[in-house]
Amino acid sequence: MSTLDSLSLTAIPPEDEALRGPVRAFLAQAMKSVPAPVRARSWSGYDSNFSRELGRQGWLGLTLPKEYGGGGRSPFARYVVVEEFLNWGAPVGSHWIADRQSAPLILKYGTEAQKRRYIPPICRGESFFCIGMSEPNAGSDLASVKTRATRTGAGWLLNGQKIWTTNAHHSHFMIALVRTSGSAEDRQQGLSQVIVDLKLPGVTVRPIEDLAGDSHFCEVFFDNVQLAGDALIGAEGKGWEQVTAELAFERSGPERLYSSIVLFDEWLAYIRTDRALTAESLRLAGKVMAHLAPLRAMSIAVTARLAAGESPVVEAALVKDLGTAVEQLIPAAIADDLFGRDAQRVPLELLQTLNYVTQVAPSFSLRGGTRDILRGMIARGLGLR
Repeated sequence: MSTLDSLSLTAIPPEDEALRGPVRAFLAQAMKSVPAPVRARSWSGYDSNFSRELGRQGWLGLTLPKEYGGGGRSPFARYVVVEEFLNWGAPVGSHWIADRQSAPLILKYGTEAQKRRYIPPICRGESFFCIGMSEPNAGSDLASVKTRATRTGAGWLLNGQKIWTTNAHHSHFMIALVRTSGSAEDRQQGLSQVIVDLKLPGVTVRPIEDLAGDSHFCEVFFDNVQLAGDALIGAEGKGWEQVTAELAFERSGPERLYSSIVLFDEWLAYIRTDRALTAESLRLAGKVMAHLAPLRAMSIAVTARLAAGESPVVEAALVKDLGTAVEQLIPAAIADDLFGRDAQRVPLELLQTLNYVTQVAPSFSLRGGTRDILRGMIARGLGLR
C-alpha cells in the first residue's frame, strides 16, 4: 500500500469535538484584549502562567494515561484543543514541545521511574522541554550529529553543541540526540537520546535574535556535563529509531497549517468591511481555503494513524511540506492585496501582523525538517527513489 492509499478521510469523534466549545469560551475571555501581532506568535509565544492554567483546566497531557496525570484521551482530543489554541493565537510555546512530543516519547520509551518523574509536571504545565536535534553543520542531516555522551562510572559525560533549539532558555529539560558510540561517519549507528537537566553545571544557553526581534531560538553548549546513569531514555544505540518516531508528532499537527492563521483572520475581517471587498480578495480567500481544507483533512488522517499506535513518518512529512507552503503563501498573497490599496484605510494592527508574519515566514519551511529533506523522504515513501 502506498503512502497516499494509507490516508483516508477521518471524522473527529463527537466526544472529542465536544471539547471545542469549552476551550473556545475560555480563550474568548483569555485572549480578548491581546492584539493580533502578539497573537500571531502563538506557539512560539512564552507564558508560563498561561501554561499552568491550561494544566489546571486539564488541557495538557490529554493523550497521556491518567496514572501519570494525563487525560487518558485519544489524539483527536488534543487535536481539537491545539487547533483552537492556534486559531485564537494563544501563547502556548512554553509547554508546547513537552506536551506534543517529549511526554509521548518518555511514555513510549522511558522507564517507569522516568515516566513518574517527568510526565506529571508536564501535564500540570510546570515542566518545559526543548528538543536537542540540530547542530552546526548538521541541521536536517540528523544522522551526522557529533555531540557525544560518554559512559562513566557516574553515568554519562556530555560534550557538544545544539542549535536552533526552540525556547531552550525557558526550558527545564532537553531531550538530546547524541552519539554514544562510533563517529559521525557511522551515520544512524551509535545514536542515543538523553534527558538533560539544563540547570546542570557545564550547560550554557544563548538565545539567538531573529529578523523579527524574537529570541526563541537558542544555541546550547555542553562542556563536560555530568549526567546521571538514568539520563538515557530508551535503548542505547536506538536513538535514530526513537527520534524518527518523535518527528511524526512534530510534523503532522495543526501547527503545520496555522502559523499564519491569525494574519489570515485579521485580513478576512478587514475585507468584510465596506469598500474593502474586491473580486481579487475573494479569489485569494477561496484559494487559501481550498488549500487549507484538504490539508486539515490530511492532518486529521495522520492523527488517526497516531491514534492507532502507528508511526506515519512519511505521511507526517507530506503534511508538513504542503502545510508550510500554504503558511508561506498567506503573508505573500495578503501583502500583494494590501499594497494595492490606500494605506490609510488598512488597519495598523493588520499591517503590524503582516510585518511580523512576513519576517518569520521563511522559517516555516526550515523548522521540523527542511523542504528538500522532507521531499526526499516523501519520494522514498512513494517508491520514486
